[in-house]
Amino acid sequence: MKHCLIVDDSAVIRKVARRILEGLDFQISEAEDGSQAIGICKTAMPDAVLLDWNMPVMDGYEFLRELRRMPNGTQPKVVFCTTENDVAHIARAMHAGADEYIMKPFDKEIMTAKLQQVGLV
Repeated sequence: MKHCLIVDDSAVIRKVARRILEGLDFQISEAEDGSQAIGICKTAMPDAVLLDWNMPVMDGYEFLRELRRMPNGTQPKVVFCTTENDVAHIARAMHAGADEYIMKPFDKEIMTAKLQQVGLV
């Protein structure tokens, strides 16, 4: 079973994402910010990370830069999931090492399509 780490400061978004991903046979871990997520990755590197951009303590961009520097940190497929929709944000996320980008709000079809694109389903 593949492991996905959901990193978002919104409990509602984490719950919706969890429901979708569990339906796709993922084991789920959750973090409220990038700092918590780094701790989880140090314990068990996930196969995938669904990552919010705007969070307290450590935002998604900082988390992604830190993740990619960790041992095995290049392995997880990272899908940014955010309300930021301008080209500069998307380019910045991809340059930092994101594999895909999803706009909020999302649904099962969008999530499944993006995960297929990165080879996880």
